[in-house]
Amino acid sequence: MLVTKQTAAEKLAAYLHHEISRAQFVDWAENALLDGELAEQDAEALRFVVWRLGVADVRSFGLTWEDCESLLERLGYRTRVEVFA
Repeated sequence: MLVTKQTAAEKLAAYLHHEISRAQFVDWAENALLDGELAEQDAEALRFVVWRLGVADVRSFGLTWEDCESLLERLGYRTRVEVFA
């Protein structure tokens, strides 16, 4: 499995949109680190981001909105929140 910035951003977005659970999200990140191949041109950023996502289920690490925003920025993405009724 090739992990790119887009792949990581899409997984993070799926988690933020409640399309996947935190457990599924963490499982993906752990597997991506163990079995995945990080896109060579972005390996440094991806290694950090995927590692950080892989420990999101550890109480001392957690995962705040600000963490997600920062990780997406590291991947070259911006966030925008829409609130509607």
